[in-house]
Amino acid sequence: MTEFPVPPIAPKIPTETLKHGVTLHDDYAWLRDKDKPEVTAYLEAENAYADAVMAPLAGLREELYKEMLSHVKQTDISVPYRDGAWWYYSRTEEGLQYSIYCRKRGGEAGPDADAAEEELLNGNVLGQGHAFFSIGDTDISDDGRWLAYTTDLTGFRQYTLRVKDLDTGETLAGEVERVGSVVWAANNLTLFYTVEDEQQKRQHQLYRARGHQLSDAELVYQEADERFNLGVGRTRDGKYIVFAAGSHITSECNFLAADDPGGDFTLVAERVDDQEYSIDHRNGLWYIRTNDMGRNYRLVTAPVDAPGREHWTERIAHRDDVALEAVDLFRDYFVACEREDGLPRLRMWRFEADGPEAQTAGEIAFPEPVYDAYPGINRVFETSKFRYSYQSLVTPSSVYEYDVAGRSSTLLKQLEVPGEFDRALYASERIHARAEDGVAVPISIVYRKDKFAKMAGGEAGKNPLYVYGYGSYGYALPIGFNSNRLCLLDRGMVMAYAHIRGGGDLGEPWHDAGKMLLKRNTFSDFITCVEHLTAEGYGDPSRVAIEGGSAGGLLMGAVVNMAPELARVVLSHVPFVDVMNTMLDASLPLTVPEYEEWGDPNEEKYFRYMLSYSPYDNLRAAEYPAMLIKTSLHDSQVMYWEPAKYVARLRALKTDSHPLLLVTNMKAGHGGASGRYDYLKEIALDYAFTLRELGMVT
Repeated sequence: MTEFPVPPIAPKIPTETLKHGVTLHDDYAWLRDKDKPEVTAYLEAENAYADAVMAPLAGLREELYKEMLSHVKQTDISVPYRDGAWWYYSRTEEGLQYSIYCRKRGGEAGPDADAAEEELLNGNVLGQGHAFFSIGDTDISDDGRWLAYTTDLTGFRQYTLRVKDLDTGETLAGEVERVGSVVWAANNLTLFYTVEDEQQKRQHQLYRARGHQLSDAELVYQEADERFNLGVGRTRDGKYIVFAAGSHITSECNFLAADDPGGDFTLVAERVDDQEYSIDHRNGLWYIRTNDMGRNYRLVTAPVDAPGREHWTERIAHRDDVALEAVDLFRDYFVACEREDGLPRLRMWRFEADGPEAQTAGEIAFPEPVYDAYPGINRVFETSKFRYSYQSLVTPSSVYEYDVAGRSSTLLKQLEVPGEFDRALYASERIHARAEDGVAVPISIVYRKDKFAKMAGGEAGKNPLYVYGYGSYGYALPIGFNSNRLCLLDRGMVMAYAHIRGGGDLGEPWHDAGKMLLKRNTFSDFITCVEHLTAEGYGDPSRVAIEGGSAGGLLMGAVVNMAPELARVVLSHVPFVDVMNTMLDASLPLTVPEYEEWGDPNEEKYFRYMLSYSPYDNLRAAEYPAMLIKTSLHDSQVMYWEPAKYVARLRALKTDSHPLLLVTNMKAGHGGASGRYDYLKEIALDYAFTLRELGMVT
């Protein structure tokens, strides 16, 4: 058995919270005080301990990093897309951490052959001298001159708005903090943007700035309901500015003619609890996707001058077995982006004339049993072409252009994967596990064919098995390509992705079945999926690694409490594990809006149910798997102290000698490292830890 150095032990300072007759004991609440030197000292001590434990694997980490890097085309360029008189694209250069955003002049067919490249934003320049850098929202005025963009330099997702004159290359004086979404009006002078509440960290104000003067902006609207966030944008035909207010379960939209930016916004339909809708415009009609008649949404239209619910006319009815996830609207057709049997579908509808009547015009066919497909960047309203992206667990990300009239797709670019990648060596499958209540839960699987032999007749599998899960917020787990996985697949790992309830993989009812007072379905589904995979011979039950992040970290924490013997290794990224303390503190960012996903613990029925699975509160003296838990000091979604407190308590309680590591990125946020090379090094740490604990290091 490997001997590890002595880990840091966090001091206990008891605090108690009494709620609904239950006393919550918390010895590590002091870790919330980010400014205290002892908090920093503890996080740094944990980092030093993790470094010491992982030091013998320095060579393996470097090997894994180089392997992953060998599968990246470091100097590359995206497929250009047209917007107005320009073609926009991004490119990367070997050795540089961030993308460079550019454009060239051109016509309908593509960029002009002799057009010079114009550099719009260079993350390597803007982020110079900062450990973290991220570009948020961007928008360019109709005349192509003015670029509004936002940047974050800490990882706290607090973005600063600036305006750049693309004619001169100069950034104008003045900036605005805490900006979310931005959009220009048709006059090229007026900019609308939203600003977040400093405490609640939700976009709650809409501003209108005239004449490029950010310092002289007018407050247009302020959202009082703490559950709601604001966002502002523009219809694809460019005719209207739309701002939406939305919570997890309710929304409403307002609109303003883009050529009348000084006017007043008009409400489409008042918000109704548990009803959501979104809008786009064509020929005097709003096309409205709404769940007013069923959880999986339908499509209706309404006149611009009479947009209320009483004037809605149904175009696509609600279906129990098909989720209408989005509608991409164009002059002559629209694309219904749907999800059926857990897989995305892109179905075409062609308009018969200028009116709303449309006929089905086929569906884009996809060749594999497990895949991901979604609309690409389509900025032109009057077009017969539709860009979309396709990828799978074995097929690299690919950009296609679909000819609506000819019903044919043309491949524009497939991500090049260097390093002798051969997709024929790999295979993917879709199977189902039967949950405790009889529900069939989909699982997507990928493996290298010459490294995997599926066992039959109940015989245990021989391959190490990795299982990933999330299962919250109605988020459908994307089944796409990731060249980083090749490091594990080429070593014989079978990798599986569990489409558990709480996600949106089978539509909104699937989400509903794994949230609020049904949240435990998420955890039991995941356990069932792992057990089914090993029972069916896909992996060795003694060599299982599981991973989840954020709400998926909650999944990891709940699962190891419910079934600590399930996995040998747990990777948990920015985990939401201190459920009770977080959800009882309404002063924290995101707490109040999250009541609609988890429940409000101020109500006793939710309190007791949430307490039954809260990972931090259910830790006990027991044997736990080897665990690598990662967080970031500037995380605005799941505060660093949640995983820090969790590790401190677990370290004091667990009865095993398995490694328990807490790694805190002291200069990043919820997504970890922002630079692409730095990010690969973080993944190399995860993989090295996993390989060692599964006995795959020679």
